[in-house]
Amino acid sequence: MTFPRASGVLLHPTSLPGPHGSGDFGPAAYHFVGWLVAARQKLWQILPLGGIGPGNSPYMSSSAFAGNLLLIDLATLQQQGWLDEADLLPDAGFSAGRINFNAVVPWRMVRLQKAARRFAQAGGAADQTDFAQFAQHHASWLDDYALFMTLADIHGTGDWCDWPAPLARREPQALREASLAHGERISFWKFGQWCFYRQWKSLRAYANARGVKVVGDAPIFIAYQSAEVWARQELFELDAQGRMRVIAGVPPDFFSATGQRWGNPLYRWSAHAAENYAWWTERVRCIFELVDIVRIDHFRGFAGYWEIPASEPTAIRGRWLPGPGAALFHAVQAALGELPIIAEDLGIITPDVDALRHEFSLPGMRILQFAFDEAGDNTNAYLPHNYERNTVAYTGTHDNNTSQGWWAEATPALRRQVLDYLGADTDHDIHWQLIRAASASIADTVIHPLQDVLGLGAEHRMNLPGQGEGHWAWRFGWEQVQPWHAERLARLGQLYLRE
Repeated sequence: MTFPRASGVLLHPTSLPGPHGSGDFGPAAYHFVGWLVAARQKLWQILPLGGIGPGNSPYMSSSAFAGNLLLIDLATLQQQGWLDEADLLPDAGFSAGRINFNAVVPWRMVRLQKAARRFAQAGGAADQTDFAQFAQHHASWLDDYALFMTLADIHGTGDWCDWPAPLARREPQALREASLAHGERISFWKFGQWCFYRQWKSLRAYANARGVKVVGDAPIFIAYQSAEVWARQELFELDAQGRMRVIAGVPPDFFSATGQRWGNPLYRWSAHAAENYAWWTERVRCIFELVDIVRIDHFRGFAGYWEIPASEPTAIRGRWLPGPGAALFHAVQAALGELPIIAEDLGIITPDVDALRHEFSLPGMRILQFAFDEAGDNTNAYLPHNYERNTVAYTGTHDNNTSQGWWAEATPALRRQVLDYLGADTDHDIHWQLIRAASASIADTVIHPLQDVLGLGAEHRMNLPGQGEGHWAWRFGWEQVQPWHAERLARLGQLYLRE
């Protein structure tokens, strides 16, 4: 599917300002939509909306379907009578510019649990009905998710395969007994998802009504410690005890000399094919309930994926195996129709990956930070003059340094090549020069990370691939945003027909 010519901004909701330790679906999110409108941006790209996993990564969620409860706006719950004003007083451990996850997570969860109890005791009839309808509509994943999260709480930090064997094997009698014994905890997890979905639905509708579409993100893999792996063990490459035999990652690349050992379980693609990719079809359907456009992360994994023995400490030793290819996308398309999907085709891209993307007319991604090298190779596919129209262009992504941070680390030779290409005499506002180059390109879609719009340095980057800790915590403040930022973006949109 080709997209209309447009531009947008990349910002995950956790990076929004706000008084409760991390960004959420509260007033700052609505204000940000207003800022996008003022800047004449048509797209708001976010990262995965699922709960965070190891290292606080949104790419290692405990569910492929559930939302991140940390994004729930607590002030809305207070307005509904489920929290008190005193519950909203910020914790001393909160930081304006970074998320202190050690402080934020327990603080927010205590308040969500209180709100769930209040709702159960005194929720209005209309809300109770809406909650019951939500639970029924999403029962196909919500029941397993709520029970999984409850059992994970009870059994501590260990993986689900270390739970009592009847629960790990999902014996029906053991599941029934657990459901009866822990009804209140199970209801809490369902309540949290209801709040998440309801608040996000309102925010997305607000954005859509103002001409802003949301670009979501679907990780190809899911975490081992997740409801779906536990609930559908036959769909993953696990041994007889439910442990991972092999794991996901990528071989040595631009980001890491030892590759990236992600640690996700790999799919048993033969089992998915046997059910005509029904699990994947349902997953895609649910994602499009939340967003308007979906960026599929690690698209090349559908053509071929890197299998690493679970015993290996790095991603160096592995092998390429064929993915499901076009069969998966034909099955999804037959069930759901043609969908607006972006293929994240970065990394080691072979002809079969390009062929798969082109077969379904999916736009690929081009990153300006990858376009330049000291050799001055003008055939580099990431240089704007080599783009095709059905492309989404970025200065950088959440995995890259900021443009200012990248520039600070660039060698003199690389800097000369960049300035020569841009036709610039100086590196003043290099981030804006790169934004302009992407905006002027033939690419139908251009996305600007907010860090680059604001000209922020390396300390503001979102993630550093290959490092498991210390990332995903960046937040901005409205004091960093000046009227001219929106005006300059709007002017570029006018110049290059992206408004």
